[in-house]
Amino acid sequence: MKEIVAWLFGLGLLGNALLFVPQLVAVLRKRSAEGVSLITFGGFSLLQALGILHGTLQHDRSLIFGMSASLAACGTLTVVAGYYRLKPSRTSGKQ
Repeated sequence: MKEIVAWLFGLGLLGNALLFVPQLVAVLRKRSAEGVSLITFGGFSLLQALGILHGTLQHDRSLIFGMSASLAACGTLTVVAGYYRLKPSRTSGKQ
């Protein structure tokens, strides 16, 4: 039973990772980070990294795998949103 719960937990974390994908797609399509909180997604990324560390110390493969997938998705979103937030607008110098 313990292994089944661990497996389901890992699947749940994989589902968590997939929840970041629509936001990432929206940012890439709009080429804008408008409405995206870098503090929120950066905080999520830090917590996921901490979850990976905890999973490593506890030898919990489900936690390691799930948090790694979430960090990959959320981290990518954070980096892409940061890029668009810091990128100078093409219209900023034109009148």
